[in-house]
Amino acid sequence: MARVFVYGTLKKGQPNYKHMVNTAKGLAKFQGRGRTVEKYPLVIAGKYNIPYMLNIPGTGHHIAGEIYSVDEQMLQFLDEFEGCPDMYQRTLMRIQVVEWEGKGGAGEARAAADGILECFVYSTATYPPEWVGLPYYDNYDSSGKHGLSYVLRESR
Repeated sequence: MARVFVYGTLKKGQPNYKHMVNTAKGLAKFQGRGRTVEKYPLVIAGKYNIPYMLNIPGTGHHIAGEIYSVDEQMLQFLDEFEGCPDMYQRTLMRIQVVEWEGKGGAGEARAAADGILECFVYSTATYPPEWVGLPYYDNYDSSGKHGLSYVLRESR
């Protein structure tokens, strides 16, 4: 099992959360909520209003999201879904645990006890330069005040 931190449309209550609970795509077990230890710019970009975490450590905000434990099948699905490695790149990032529900071995308990976990995160280093000038968010919500509702793939 691998740990994945999701901050956009895959979170609970967001347009693509259905994929996280679709066991035909693999297993994803909700573990808790967290924030990136480092600051990053989170922007909503493109004609489909897609959330992107730009891989520019030290700029932006501590990004809020959810921590999942996923099996190899779900990790492969997520790589495909996220267009990895072209659109997003899957990298390990340090995540500060805000709220923990996960149950697991002593290793998991220890990691949560010191408050920081290493999780895979889909961020991007391949973006148009003008995205750096877009507004930065710390917590993504498709129906947020920004008015930039995500466009589902099946509606494009």
